[in-house]
Amino acid sequence: MKYQIAIKRIDTVNEVEGYWSTKDLIHLCERFNFPDAATAEVKNLPELLEMAISDYEPNEAAAIVLGYKLGDELNEGQIEQISHNMLIDKVCEEYPEIHMQGRLFHVNQLLFKAYNGKFPNAKASIVHFSMTPIDGEVKELTAEDVLKLLNNGLSDRNLIKRLFDDQMTQNIPFPNAAAIIWELNTTDNINFNLVTSENWINNDDIIASEFEAVLEEIEEED
Repeated sequence: MKYQIAIKRIDTVNEVEGYWSTKDLIHLCERFNFPDAATAEVKNLPELLEMAISDYEPNEAAAIVLGYKLGDELNEGQIEQISHNMLIDKVCEEYPEIHMQGRLFHVNQLLFKAYNGKFPNAKASIVHFSMTPIDGEVKELTAEDVLKLLNNGLSDRNLIKRLFDDQMTQNIPFPNAAAIIWELNTTDNINFNLVTSENWINNDDIIASEFEAVLEEIEEED
C-alpha cells in the first residue's frame, strides 16, 4: 500500500512526561527509605523522591532504581556494573539489549535530575508525523510499519538505517522496531507521534519532510 508521509516536527526532550506513575514514585520513595510517600500529596512526590535519592551515593541510587525497573531481567552483578557505568557513559544509548534502552533512558534522566547533572544528559525525540494511505483504507500501523515507511525521509547517516538496512528496505520482519520506538501514539491511525532516543532519530536525520513510501506485506521467515 502506498502512503503519503509528512514529518511535521521533532521535539527534543530531557524527559518524557508521565512516564513515572504515582505508583512508581511511591514505590521508589519506599525503596529510598521514605516510608510516608503513600500519604503525601501526589504533586509533591517527584520532589520528595529527589530529596530521598540525594541522601545516597549516585551509584547506590542508580542500583536501587535499576533494580526497580529492570530487576527481573538483570542480575545483581549486571546492575552493579551498569550503576557505575551510568556515571561515565550514556548507557541507555549503548546497551546492547535494545529492548532495555528505553527504560535505561528513563532511569538515567531521573538520576540526572536528582543529582543536578552528575549523570550524563541523554535526550529523547518525540517525532510528530502523518501517514495517509493513497491507494487503500486506513489501517492500524505497527512500530515495524512506521519505521519502514519513514525510511525514505531519513538520511543514510541515520543509525537505524546503518544498523538495520535490510529490515528497513526489504519486506522482511523487523523485530527490533518495537524496542527502538518506545511509544507510538495515534487517535486516528493517520496522525502519529512516536517517542524514541535522540540517538535513533534526531532533527539532523531528516532529509525530507514530505515523501511517499510503499508498505509491503511482510514475508515471514521460515
